[in-house]
Formats: sequence, C-alpha cells, structure tokens
Amino acid sequence: MLTSGTDTTSSTTSQQSESSRNQTTSTTGNAQQTYKQLAKMTYQSGSAAAIKVNSGKSTLAASQWKNSKIDYGNLDSLNRTTTDTAYLSKANLGRSEGRTAQTWSPTGWHNQPLTVNGKRVYPQNRGHLIAYTLSFNLTSNGQYRAGEDGSLDNPKNLATQTAYSNQKTMQIYEDQVRTALEQGKKVIYRVTTVFRGNELMPRGYWSQAVSTDGSVNFNVYIWNVEPGVSFDYATGRGKADSTMQVAGADKVSSSQNTSTSRSSQSTTTSKQVERELVKYGYKYVKKALN
Repeated sequence: MLTSGTDTTSSTTSQQSESSRNQTTSTTGNAQQTYKQLAKMTYQSGSAAAIKVNSGKSTLAASQWKNSKIDYGNLDSLNRTTTDTAYLSKANLGRSEGRTAQTWSPTGWHNQPLTVNGKRVYPQNRGHLIAYTLSFNLTSNGQYRAGEDGSLDNPKNLATQTAYSNQKTMQIYEDQVRTALEQGKKVIYRVTTVFRGNELMPRGYWSQAVSTDGSVNFNVYIWNVEPGVSFDYATGRGKADSTMQVAGADKVSSSQNTSTSRSSQSTTTSKQVERELVKYGYKYVKKALN
C-alpha cells in the first residue's frame, strides 16, 4: 500500500512538473508572439501614451513570488536590454536622494540637447527598466543583501528612454507598484524593452505587474515617445518636430493605433498631457491588444 501510494505521488508529481513545463513553454510562446506584435506597431502622432496588452491584465503568476530578487535579463548580441523581472517587497523600497551619477551609455544614447518650443531640452533619459527606488537591498546580480543601494548604473537595467515616457507615463505604473509595497504587499513586476529589428532605441516598454493579493494587476505597452520630438529609432537620434504630439490620457479610443482615431483628431499641450496622465492614470490607457 505504501509503495503504491509512493508510486502514485511520484506519478502525480511528475505530471504536475510536466504541466508546469508546458505552461511555461506556452507562456513563453505567447510572450514572444506579443513582443513581435508590439515591435511591428508604429506610434501615430496624437495617440495615447500607452496601450493595454491582454486587456490590461498581467500574465504573471503571483504564486511565483518566493523571495525578494530581480532576474536581470542578459544583454542581447547588440548590447541591448531584454527583460527584467522583479520580485519585490517593502524591503526593496528606497529614495532617490543621494544617488550618484550614471556613466553607462545604453544603445541609442546620445544625450543631445534640442530646442523644442523655444526651450533647450534633453529629450532622452537613461531609463531604468526596474526603477532605482524599487531595487534597494539587492545586489547588482539581483540577489538580496541588506544595505545595498538601488540598481543605478546596471547595464542590464538601463535603456534609452524619452524623458516623457520615463518621467510621466511609466511613473504611473511604478507608483502603483510602489504604493502596494508601502502597504506591505508583495509584487512581481516585469519590464521588457521592445526593439524593432536591429534598432538601437526601444520603440516602447512592455510593463506588467501583479501583487500576491491581486490588488495590483496591469499589463501595458508604454510608447517611447516625446511630444515635440521625433526619433530615428535605428540610431536613437532625435530632432525637433512640432507635428509629434501625445494625446492626453482622456483622449482614448477603442480603435487600434490608427491616425484616424478620436485621440489623433485633437492634440493637447505637453503640460495638459502631464496633468491628464496623473489625473486619469492607468485605467484610461488605450486598448489595443486582447
């Protein structure tokens, strides 16, 4: 009887392991397909700053949270970032004050000033996939170690990001993660930089997160765009372009990334966009992929 029971348990465990492997393979396959879809999409001036992926629901499994760490994806053959997945708790929160200068230059980085609307601006940032303030007490390899500062200048966690995408749009989702952690919740947070072909500057940032209690659950694609500037994503170089606009978050449409959608018929100033993004946040991002 005991032997039979042991055999049954072994068989069940084997079946569960096989099921887990199949699920992982399926998830990976779906992720690759979604990545290809996102990489093919072209931002249309006047569209929303972000779009929903999978109807805005994360594909991450909250049950995979075991301990605080960050899995940093290796750079690809062109030295570009890939995917970073963070398993976060309140212990990983930190502050920006006192952070040192960054020296790493990600692909597509030029740090060239431009004159936009009569003002001298720097439209590019060294954008963190996993925010600096969400990565404290973790080593550069992503393992827990008390006293470690945040991931500031890690090549696997930095990509060329527009100032608007980094400081405005992405901030909305980072704040959701940060708030959950402040409340003592645990969160899995994944960010993938999406490149088209061999281009050096990401077209966008695919961001998703889920908390273990389910209160945080989002899945969005954040366009790597800047009002008043157009970029050559192959090189990362930008130029002033008054026709490049980003619609306010309330100018959403159910149509998929088209220049004739309601969001492209009316544009707003960058200040209006900023206020609207903060006001409306993630639940008003444009729906594109189901």
